[in-house]
Amino acid sequence: MSHNNTNRTTETAVALGARAKDRARDAAAQAIPAAQRAGTTAVQGVRHGVQDAVEWATPRIEDAVHDAREWAAPRIEDAAAAVETTVAPKVSSALRSTAQQVRPDASKTGIRRLLDWRVMLGVGAALAAAGAGAAVAMRRRYASATAEAKNATEPGDEDRATQDGEQASDAAGRSDVNGRVTTPGT
Repeated sequence: MSHNNTNRTTETAVALGARAKDRARDAAAQAIPAAQRAGTTAVQGVRHGVQDAVEWATPRIEDAVHDAREWAAPRIEDAAAAVETTVAPKVSSALRSTAQQVRPDASKTGIRRLLDWRVMLGVGAALAAAGAGAAVAMRRRYASATAEAKNATEPGDEDRATQDGEQASDAAGRSDVNGRVTTPGT
């Protein structure tokens, strides 16, 4: 094969490929709007179908609900009457019997009277008041004892004057010949 033949074949193949690519692009450009139209048509068809179904079903459902209510109402009334005449008296009797069993005795005697909550509350309040009074008395007693002890250990005014004089004479007694005063331990 000659070199010219090979070039022509390659050029032909490239041209064919370019044409195929252009055709595919054209086909895609035409297919996208067609698909959009088909989707829109399908949605409209479904909407129309659903609307038709709603229009068809609404009166039938309303009629069915009405018929069911019409059938159930007398049966519910019969059930209420049956409960009223058969079950209610039995329930009422059982409740009265239970109330009588639960009700406490009218009279409280002995220890029960002492354990009444009001009495216990009063005793507790009295004990609390007595405890508070004892605490106040003990605090006052402690304060007065502390004050007495403090007064007993502190010297009076006369004793202070005497002590001050003694300290002055001690200082004079510890002075050197030149008049300097020395403290003990120096």
